[in-house]
Amino acid sequence: MSSPGRRVGIVLAALLAVVLAVGVTVEAVTLSGRSAPGAPGSGTVRLIALNDLHGNLEPPSGSSGRVTDDAGAQVEAGGAAFLAAHVAALRAQAPASVVLSTGDNVGASPLASALFHDEPTVEVLERMGVAASVAGNHEFDEGIAELRRLQHGGCHPTDGCRFTPSYDGASFPILSANVTDGSGRPALAASTVVEAGGTRIGVIGATLSELPDLVSPDGIRGLAVGDEVAAVDAASRGLTAQGVRAQVLLLHQGDETTGDGGPDACAIEPGGPASRIAAAVSADVDAVFSAHTHQQYLCSATDPAGNPRPFVQGLSFGRLLSVVDLALTGDGDVDRGTTTARNEVVTRDVTPDPGVAEVVDRAVAQSRPLAERPVGTVAGPLLRAAGPTGLSPLGTVIADAQLAASRGDGAQIALTNPGGVRADLVPGAGGRVTYGQAYTVQPFGNILQTMTLTGAQLRAVLDQQFTVEDGPTVLQSSSNLRYTVTGNRVGDIAIGGVPVTDGGRYRVATNNFLSAGGDGFDTFTAGTELVGGPVDLDAFVAYLGANPGLTPPSTDRIVRR
Repeated sequence: MSSPGRRVGIVLAALLAVVLAVGVTVEAVTLSGRSAPGAPGSGTVRLIALNDLHGNLEPPSGSSGRVTDDAGAQVEAGGAAFLAAHVAALRAQAPASVVLSTGDNVGASPLASALFHDEPTVEVLERMGVAASVAGNHEFDEGIAELRRLQHGGCHPTDGCRFTPSYDGASFPILSANVTDGSGRPALAASTVVEAGGTRIGVIGATLSELPDLVSPDGIRGLAVGDEVAAVDAASRGLTAQGVRAQVLLLHQGDETTGDGGPDACAIEPGGPASRIAAAVSADVDAVFSAHTHQQYLCSATDPAGNPRPFVQGLSFGRLLSVVDLALTGDGDVDRGTTTARNEVVTRDVTPDPGVAEVVDRAVAQSRPLAERPVGTVAGPLLRAAGPTGLSPLGTVIADAQLAASRGDGAQIALTNPGGVRADLVPGAGGRVTYGQAYTVQPFGNILQTMTLTGAQLRAVLDQQFTVEDGPTVLQSSSNLRYTVTGNRVGDIAIGGVPVTDGGRYRVATNNFLSAGGDGFDTFTAGTELVGGPVDLDAFVAYLGANPGLTPPSTDRIVRR
């Protein structure tokens, strides 16, 4: 059984109110007292949601496998078999239950899932009883055709069926109300209706509108991404017309937090995009599950009619479950006054679910020969957490690896996006690094590309680090690049100690995601003389092999004035 959690009455007097810059009000919910979670009252449907699993079948390690609880203690959490056990316990308490996912189930996955195109993760979600999911940005990593294959089934067109003899597709719908095809028709279902306890629950999915900045152009070729609020409102009207009065939103968008408080705190930063959406969508939507930012929070967003509703996110990698107990009225509507919500830590002190454990063990065993192949050694852990300059030890090593792999194309420096560095690199005995560990760090399979930029364009790229919408986003740079920053402007730039001039021409290696303007770095699209190189993972593995006992370069090469 799980550790005690907080049950939260979402319409009692707020402890904290944050008035956002856009006029949205989001409040910290008032705690109605600490008690062991138990069965909800009669006339209640329990919603159990996870988000941003990213194919983490095995318990994640390091900081990615811990949760800071309400008491400030670090708790080991996550792992698909433990996640399924917690889901089963929560469902046992409330027979009228619905399990949901708020997206990024797949993509940027460890090798045990990614080697089989995330089919093991889909099977795990099915065994947990997931009834619906929204498409996150990573569901589009391999394009809409692959997403539809995951939904409807069929063997991979290149690799075939490698995990099982056949693949039947996901038993649950993958939703997105605001993604359309070239003719304006929905690319995926906007909503679905599930029944629990004799009540119909409408589930709407919305993918963040920044999707084009987060995936390569091939991933969304032929698709358009519309405004989340307008699309959700249209889907809500459709559900209401069907007589579905209880409605919830799976929103793959999230807010950042200040890092204060535990799973049930509302320490979100003002002005977040998810807060705006959670307050603006139709008043018929009774709860908003968010995702994408890998944060933990439990808030109450005031809807357009002036009524509060739960607004919640549960970290990532299966470490938290967001639980909302919808109190229902006799006509199938939701009584928000007695609706409760909380986040539950997925502790590892429970008996793992045997069925899910079997899937995980099978995926790990089948991937083991490749995963355990040694590729190099490092002197100690290489961490992806950024230091004061915005550079991380692991990020600089990866940039150096990409430069080494692109020298043959004339590359003088390399720049890579920090979001492409997915996990710490913690070596085994003797500093040993395996292919599986390297894959977990660099799972996207991006193609390295080398382009020519003028010095003025390079300066513009570096300036964009501090002016992109979600900035600052400091690009991880090869160790031969140094520059100064004053406020939001880049000053002196040098490559290998030689000053960069605005009129000079420089060969810059990056990945195809950035070269297409990903993360808002659209200046890269002005590059010329573009040539392709190896896959980023291959470059990283080769660099590890060529540099035994690797130690990272310093991260103090950016000087702030």
